[in-house]
Parts: sequence; C-alpha cells; structure tokens
Amino acid sequence: MFINITASETGNNKGSSGALVNYLEKENRLPIEKGRDLGQENWFNGTGKEITRQEVRMKIDRNIAKLGRNDSKFFLINISPSQKELAHLYQTYGEQGVKEKLKEYAVKVMDEYAKNFKRPGIDSNKDLLWYAKHENYRYYQHTDKEVKDRTKQKGERKEGRQDHIQIIVSRKDISNTIKLSPQNTSKGKNKEHSAKLGEFNRTAFKQSGENLFDTFFDFDRGLKDTLTYANTMKNGTNEQKAQMQSLDRIQNHQSKSPEILKDLSIGITEGLFGSIGEMIGTAGKFGADLLSILMEPVYVAPQPDPEEPIRRRKKKNGQEPDQDQSQGVRR
Repeated sequence: MFINITASETGNNKGSSGALVNYLEKENRLPIEKGRDLGQENWFNGTGKEITRQEVRMKIDRNIAKLGRNDSKFFLINISPSQKELAHLYQTYGEQGVKEKLKEYAVKVMDEYAKNFKRPGIDSNKDLLWYAKHENYRYYQHTDKEVKDRTKQKGERKEGRQDHIQIIVSRKDISNTIKLSPQNTSKGKNKEHSAKLGEFNRTAFKQSGENLFDTFFDFDRGLKDTLTYANTMKNGTNEQKAQMQSLDRIQNHQSKSPEILKDLSIGITEGLFGSIGEMIGTAGKFGADLLSILMEPVYVAPQPDPEEPIRRRKKKNGQEPDQDQSQGVRR
C-alpha cells in the first residue's frame, strides 16, 4: 500500500486549487476507447458521492481564513494499492465493486488522517474539508526507471490494474478555524508549534492505512510487503535487519501470518530486542516453535560444475575426458 502526502501534482498549493482540480479531471476528458465508456467520475467525500469540480474548487479556495500568501492552502493525499492488493480486491468484489469499496476505504483513511493530528475536536473525516477522486490509470513520469532506461516514454499509460484515489484536503478544518498541517513532523518536540498546527507522524499515518486495508478487506499481507519490513531493511541497524530476516524465514513455514509475527515485527522497528534470541524469548509459548524453525538446516542448492559442459562435448565427440580434470585435480 502506497500512501503519500504532497503539496500538489501541479507543484503549487499556495494559491487556488483550480489547477489541481482541473488536472484531476483528466480521465473525464478521455475519449471512449475499445468500446469501454468510463463515464463521468464525480468527486466524493464522507457525506456525498456526486460532488462537482466547481464545488470542490470553491469550497477549498474559500477555506483559507488567516492563511498568508505563502502558506499552504491544501494538500494532496495519494492512496495507491499495490498490484497484489488490487488483484485481491478484483477477485473479491469484481470490476464493478472495486471502485465503491475503495471509496469506502478512503473515507476510513481520512478518519485516520484526522486522528493523527491529536487535536481536540479533530476526530474523524467529518471534521475535515476534503474531496476525493477515483482514478483508473497511471502514467509514466520522468522519474520512473522505465523512462530513464528509455523502455517507456513519459506520459505512456502504465500496464495492469492502476486503480487509486487522489484526495484534496484543506489546510484548515471544516469550520475554517483550526490549522492542520501534515508538514509538522515535530512529534511533540516543539510543543508551542504543535499546539498551533497539531503533531503529525507520517509513518504512523501510513501504517494505519496499511493496517486498515488488511482489516477492512481481509487481506493476508506477507511480511515482505509490510511497511515495517521495508523501513527496517532500508533504515534499520544490522541487528534489526537480521531479526526481520529471521521473521521472514519463520513466516515461510506458516500457512497464515500469525499475529505474533506482526507484533514481533513492530517490536523490531521500535528497537525492543537486543538480539534474535531476545526477540524469540518474548514470544511466550510460541517461542519454542519459532526457535525450532530457525534451527532447521537451510537447504543450499548444489552449484553447477563448470567443467561439466566440457566433458559433455568431449564425450559427444568421442574423446576421453582429461583424467585430472574429471577428478578435479589441478595440474
């Protein structure tokens, strides 16, 4: 699950939202192709599903009380399920149901967005001014590896299922009185600043979105597909990486992901364990089973003999293989 917060796809969130709203209308301007008519996709939020682009621009642009010329006026939240997650959704809900279920999920994500600020009176999506749009396609950008390798061109449509949700959320709450900025990542270090803008932990927000997806859609997520695994393997210490790799080996012996492994992975990211043994020791009655898995010998595939092709060619040509070489003796 990819959840990201940016200023704007158009690069400017300090003025009117008009450019961004117009940009996110791009699929409504696509011609009918191959007999498939996507229809006109309106905006939605926690209170309605048929909101026009004019209302979105007007409401966002007017919700800027006491914001200066150089202050951010809104933010863009991108919710993009992975190919595995989308495959699960299409298998479960079918092509017609995926869009509506993703919209329901987006509303719940905005509940988590509100809670993440830890501000009195900001408890759910209803306390925010936000509008979302379901999109079917994604396009290659100049930053994509395929464009850099020249295997794809910028603007070319990406393959596979690409359903995702784009959300414009106002900097001010729905009452136009409270400033809320996800750019404030002080995590309580600057209490005065946090009191004005609210604390916001982006990692915690992304983690809540992943957990919500798994629960809401009954998705069994492999350890390597979790945010905790990715963050640990990128930013963790060598000991944390070793602990996470041990959990991955344990999971490969399980038909389902037990809750204990999820708890242990979170503990690893928080630096709770000094060693693999200490990590296993906290698993309680499951510890012995987990330890036995780790103690099992690791199968190593035999390496090919580099001399074998030579012997085969000589045998095919009626030649006797060199005795010293066939016995692996160096001259």
